[in-house]
Amino acid sequence: MSRRTPQLPSWLPIDPYIMALIGTVVLAALLPASGTAAEVAGDASTGAVAFLFFLYGARLSTAEALDGLRHWRLHLTVLACTFVAFPLLGLASGGLVPYVLTPQLQSGFLFLCLVPSTIQSSIAFTSMARGNVPAAICAGSFSSIAGIFITPLLAAALLGNSGGGFSGDALLRIGVQLLLPFVAGQLLRRWIGGFLARHKKILGLVDRGSILLVVYTAFSEGMVAGIWHQVTPARLGALLGAEAVLLALMLSLSWYGAKRLGFGREDRIAIQFAGSKKSLASGLPMASVLFGAQASLAVLPLMLFHQMQLMVCAVIAKRRARDPQEAGRDGAAAREPLTVT
Repeated sequence: MSRRTPQLPSWLPIDPYIMALIGTVVLAALLPASGTAAEVAGDASTGAVAFLFFLYGARLSTAEALDGLRHWRLHLTVLACTFVAFPLLGLASGGLVPYVLTPQLQSGFLFLCLVPSTIQSSIAFTSMARGNVPAAICAGSFSSIAGIFITPLLAAALLGNSGGGFSGDALLRIGVQLLLPFVAGQLLRRWIGGFLARHKKILGLVDRGSILLVVYTAFSEGMVAGIWHQVTPARLGALLGAEAVLLALMLSLSWYGAKRLGFGREDRIAIQFAGSKKSLASGLPMASVLFGAQASLAVLPLMLFHQMQLMVCAVIAKRRARDPQEAGRDGAAAREPLTVT
C-alpha cells in the first residue's frame, strides 16, 4: 500500500508568506542586527518603506477609484467598520490592562484596530462566497488610500506617547516616508504604470522582501532592547483570545449591520470581508515609522490577527458559497489561492 502524504485541510490557508514572516522573526531572535549592522538595516528599512508607498501610489488607478464612487453607501459602511468600529473596540481593550494584556501589547492591539483593510484577500474571499467582487475591489482600495492619511492621525490621537511620542518631528517623518512617496507614485503613474503592470510578479517579490526587511529590523531592535522578555506564553494566549473576540465581533457587526442597512446579499458579503480584516502589508511599514524601537511588540498583534482572519474567513466564504441560491453554480472560485496583503 502506498503512503499518502499528509496535507493541511483545504479550509486552512497557511500562506507561504506567513511562514516567511515567522522565519524572519526567528532569524531576528537568533541573529539580531546590532551596532553598525543595525544602522545599515535601519536605513535600508526606511528606504524600503518609502519605496513600498511609492509603489502603492503608482499602482492605484485614480479613474477606477472614482468610478467606484457610485456605490458610495457600501464604501462608507466599510470605512465606518474599519476606522470607527474597529478603533472603538481597540479603545475598549484598555480595560484588559493589566490583567489580560500588558500596556505594550494593548498598544499593539489598538494599532491593529487603526490600520486599513486588505485588498487582495478581501477580493478572493468575496469571490469565493459569490459576493460583489467589483465593490470589494473598490472598498479595499478606498480603505488603503484613506488609511495612509487616517491611520497616522488616529494613532497620534489615540496612542499618544505609547506610539513613540508623536512630536512634530514624528509627523514630519510620516509625511516624508509615507505620504510624499505615495503622492510621487500617483504623479508618475502616467509614465511608469505600464512598466509596473508588465513586471507585476517581480515587483510583488520586491514588496514582500521589503516587508520582511521591515520585520527583521523591528524584531532585531526588540531583541537588543530586551522587550521580548515581557511576552510570556500566558500573555500570548490572552492576546490570541482577545483577537478572536475582536474578529468575531467585527464579522457579526459587518454582516448583520449591513443587513439592517438594507444591503443585498452580494453587497453584504463584500462589506463583511472588506470591513472585518486588517492589512499586514500596510500596517507593518506604518508601525516601523510610528513606533520606532517599540515596533516589534506593536506588530505582533497584527501578524497574529492576519493569519487568524485568513483561516476564519476561508471557512465563512466556503459556507456562503453553499447558500441555497448559489447551489447550482460552479464552485471553481472557492479554490482560488489566497494572497497576503
